Amino acid sequence: MPPLEPSRDKKVLRRQLQAERQSLIDRHRRAMHLQEVLRVWLVGRDDQAIGAYWPIKGEFDALPALFRWSEAHDDRRIGLPVMNKASKQLTFQVWYPGCEMEDDAYGIPKPKDTPTFTPTLLVVPCVGYGPRGLRLGYGGGFYDRTLAALSPRPTTVGLAYSNGYVPWLEAEAHDVPLDAVLTEEGVAWEAPPRAT
Repeated sequence: MPPLEPSRDKKVLRRQLQAERQSLIDRHRRAMHLQEVLRVWLVGRDDQAIGAYWPIKGEFDALPALFRWSEAHDDRRIGLPVMNKASKQLTFQVWYPGCEMEDDAYGIPKPKDTPTFTPTLLVVPCVGYGPRGLRLGYGGGFYDRTLAALSPRPTTVGLAYSNGYVPWLEAEAHDVPLDAVLTEEGVAWEAPPRAT
């Protein structure tokens, strides 16, 4: 049976892409390839503070690759997001393997009582992605609001499996495009460097 045509309704599309991601029979192999792509991509960067995410709903788990990145230098930090229900923005708290965790306001694990920091690079999960760094998230707008409020704005890299590409995806007024998108096949998109 051929795969379903992706819906033009974003709510339906999100559900379709999440179901497809969770049912990938080769997801482990894809994840191993994406771990390598991310590790190689990070080699050329000079970031010391990366904001990441706790993987849910079949998302790619970037934390093993990021931990390997952090081991190379003592002053490198990884953070996980804490969602503020009132502002609907994210802050980032230091994470390391074995740190004490607790659920945030949405039931997603976050570090307990670790310092907050502002990342220079945000590693962002994608439900789907489109041309020129467009990201399809879960529809809450947390990343867009957070990026709009941060100055200077951190570099953003979206992580997705290649089956999540939606060629007709178009930006809405509030969408903040990603600076790069990585998949298990390599760099799917990378914007020219921003002027500093």
